[in-house]
Amino acid sequence: MAAVTKPNADTLLELMKGRRSYYALSKDLPISKERIQEIVKVAIEQTPSSFNSQSNRVVILFGDEHDKFWNIATETLKAIVPAENWEATNTRMNMFKAGAGSILFFEDQTVVEGMQAKFALYADRFPVWALQTDGMLQFALWTALEAEGLGANLQHYNPLVDEKVAETWKVPSTWKLNAQLVFGARAGDANPKDQVPIDERLKVYGA
Repeated sequence: MAAVTKPNADTLLELMKGRRSYYALSKDLPISKERIQEIVKVAIEQTPSSFNSQSNRVVILFGDEHDKFWNIATETLKAIVPAENWEATNTRMNMFKAGAGSILFFEDQTVVEGMQAKFALYADRFPVWALQTDGMLQFALWTALEAEGLGANLQHYNPLVDEKVAETWKVPSTWKLNAQLVFGARAGDANPKDQVPIDERLKVYGA
């Protein structure tokens, strides 16, 4: 009987190495929508948060709902982008719309403010900690989806679209939008990732 290889840190590190920004996407999905929802649910539940505050909130948009979000972003930007720059902006919007779906990341300000009131000594830190939790969830989902064969890229069209998003998808007013993860089938290669030398980014003492 073949030995079972036990996962270790290298398992996660290899997945991290494989995560990239894929901008050329299509609406074909290599996995089911149900599988994507399962991944999102587990990631939400398992992402750590300060004092177990669990302030993360997520909306998943598939198909026409995904298209609707990027139509909103396009219409919003068209009202403020100079005409001479619009062609490049519109091309970028169409690139995102070409994907299969979007994951919208929010943090519930009711939770953050509740923690500030409960633990006044750390009141100024809770907004920072909430953003850190949101960043961990974004990275976890980005990496997990790419491990399943999808491509993805992370965008930030908040706060420009916040009001229309809340109105369209009945999002509570206390949910603050932080980022949008666009995903779909890979329709092109990811750009290479340049690295700043590690000795400029890491210091070790006592080893």
